[in-house]
Amino acid sequence: MTEQAIITTTVNLLQDNIQVAAYLAEPKESGFYPGIVVLQEIFGVNVHIRDVTERIAKLGYVAMSTTGYAYAPALFQRTAPGLDIGYTPEDIETGRGYAMQTQASELLSDIQLAIDYLKSLPQVKKDGFGCIGFCFGGHVAYLAATLPDIKATASFYGAGIAIRTPGGGAPTITRTKEIPGTLYAFFGREDTSIPPEQVDEIEAELEKYKIPHRLFRYDGADHGFFCDLRASYNPKAAADAWEQVKQLFSQLN
Repeated sequence: MTEQAIITTTVNLLQDNIQVAAYLAEPKESGFYPGIVVLQEIFGVNVHIRDVTERIAKLGYVAMSTTGYAYAPALFQRTAPGLDIGYTPEDIETGRGYAMQTQASELLSDIQLAIDYLKSLPQVKKDGFGCIGFCFGGHVAYLAATLPDIKATASFYGAGIAIRTPGGGAPTITRTKEIPGTLYAFFGREDTSIPPEQVDEIEAELEKYKIPHRLFRYDGADHGFFCDLRASYNPKAAADAWEQVKQLFSQLN
């Protein structure tokens, strides 16, 4: 597999009189590429999310010889512009506070804004986009999967999908029937923030509504297992999950 050379930049888009910042990574070589939206953890568009965004842009699929545009919008731009923090206990409390101030409708609006921006780029395919999210972003990715433009979603350890939604209202799981594309969900069996019965409930809903999906449960993996900057990083689980993500997004080529 070959890695593509990329270009990165920060883009600012206007939404509800708010400047929504986003991190854009794109292949340097001219071509026609799928678009991927990357959704942050509670820590903002920090070094880990920027790294994931760049990794996606660098992907080279041997069979198709393509890569993807990757775009990470700042989901806390309304309350914490430019948030970029680490993983200390204090950072976790700070991030959770901002996550609690979000609204599902605003999050979906911001993600659609990102999609519309990607559509405006002549190098981006217009017939289906991907979405990947981690932690808080994993929950938001499940929400984003209901958007008509999203055809492939990777949701990593999204806590609360079965019991709540950002801003209040019916739990996000009740919107499962609205998902038009394929969804892959990734969980660690040691993640106490997402009880196994909630994972089972998510799987049951996906099966009930015949949503194309795969659900992965990793032994010995805790919350945040994909992030190599966290103490909970699990290299084996992360490596397998990344291979699954690449398989998922290859459907967009």
